[in-house]
Amino acid sequence: MSKWLNPRSAFGIALITLALIALPFVAAMGGQAWVRIMNFAILYVFLALGLNIVVGFAGLLDLGYIAFYAVGAYVYALLASPHFGLHLPFWVILPIGAVVACIFGVLLGSPTLKLRGDYLAIVTLGFGEIIRIFLNNLNAPVNITNGPQGITLIDPVAIGSVKFSGVTQVFGYSLSGPQKYYFLLVALAILIIIINLRLQNSRVGRAWQAIREDEVAAKAVGINTRNLKLLAFAMGASFGGVAGGIFAAMQGFVSPESFSLMESVTILAMVVLGGMGHIPGVILGAILLSILPEGLRYGVGPVQMALFGKMLIDPERLRLLMFGLALVLVMRFKPAGLWPSPERKRELQGDA
Repeated sequence: MSKWLNPRSAFGIALITLALIALPFVAAMGGQAWVRIMNFAILYVFLALGLNIVVGFAGLLDLGYIAFYAVGAYVYALLASPHFGLHLPFWVILPIGAVVACIFGVLLGSPTLKLRGDYLAIVTLGFGEIIRIFLNNLNAPVNITNGPQGITLIDPVAIGSVKFSGVTQVFGYSLSGPQKYYFLLVALAILIIIINLRLQNSRVGRAWQAIREDEVAAKAVGINTRNLKLLAFAMGASFGGVAGGIFAAMQGFVSPESFSLMESVTILAMVVLGGMGHIPGVILGAILLSILPEGLRYGVGPVQMALFGKMLIDPERLRLLMFGLALVLVMRFKPAGLWPSPERKRELQGDA
């Protein structure tokens, strides 16, 4: 505890806290769209940290992680919308969504316990697509998900009489809906980061790392690899379920198109780019890959107009080209990620 009480640590924590509080107000000067972009960046932090448990800690390649995001979103949509006439409070639905996603994580992990590498990736990819197709077709003979039309009029998060969907006056200041969601997301992000840190430094976290390094050796020293791999899938899935519930509340609408394979690939890229198994690196990767593409989307057009006086290349295509090139360069020159763990860095230096 003493390291948290020294003046330098206290000053750093206070500075970070002030920056987090001021950030949505500074971003709002450029429009509420930037606050929404920050909110989605925090959602991607949730997802990347959840996938990091599976990929970074336990070493299990998962290409269907977006399925748990979809499960959490649809659980919230079904329990807080006119679709079934249920309007449960968000603090009841979020734990339910996490538990249901956790069950789906166990269902995914159970048949894949003996698979590794590419085979595991193919099975998890198929699982993600199966969930999306089910959501797309469960509108007949009983309409459960409303099919490709999705579910609308989803209740926003509400605390007492305060709804997060509109403007609220707090001490004379006007807080918009995205700004209120920002503070909720930051609070949840801090909780999830603490849980991840505790997991990483626990006996379970060390056992996951042993399985990642050499599953046969881990099993030989008495580690129950079966249960721990299932636990990794379940824990990672629960974070995806929470993120999906917040996503549904923020959007007020969910449909199967929001949970495509490319979303799973993007989340995996965040984990790999930041540094697998390193929590600060994963957070950095999630923020970069969610905010930088949007910055390029809004910045490419004005730059072309300033330099050439006309649009030479469609901003969307140029944005994706620059985005892909940046990923290739990072993986070429920083194979361990932008912020790898010290252990991973030593391993790569040893290989070199």
